[in-house]
Amino acid sequence: MSHPGSPADQVGERLANHVVARLTAAGHTVATAESLTGGLVCAALVSVPGASVVVRGGVVAYAADVKTGVLGVPEGVLREHGTVAAESATAMAVAARGLFGTDWAVATTGVAGPDPVEDKPVGTVHVAVAGPNGTRTVDLVSPAEREQVRAAASGAALRLLRAAVEG
Repeated sequence: MSHPGSPADQVGERLANHVVARLTAAGHTVATAESLTGGLVCAALVSVPGASVVVRGGVVAYAADVKTGVLGVPEGVLREHGTVAAESATAMAVAARGLFGTDWAVATTGVAGPDPVEDKPVGTVHVAVAGPNGTRTVDLVSPAEREQVRAAASGAALRLLRAAVEG
């Protein structure tokens, strides 16, 4: 688990600062749609002073019916691919971008543990970013404890968002 002041926390803080600065300079906005990270990505972004200029909001869509009912992820995507899939992360990001009317949205889904989900092992993570030029995804496997998986997913989301914003 990342503790305040730990190297992992400092890396996340630097990433969030960089992302917020880039979004602010571009005059762009961002939203989040998070499952396994439970709000960590949005929390990292809003911890940056001045983030209110760029962060419109976020949804913690932990349950499948929240992904469809609140975010508007098509049920067919979840039925065909499952909730733990790159396609689902992409659909979450696209839906969040539309829901919040933002330039960018980032989404996370995966298996933090302790048990596998949908035959996917603990540590399976899918992150997606939707923006003006389409979508990007990254998949990773983080064989670690629950909080380490969540921290790795949050970091991956911030890195993917940074790369997308920078073009």
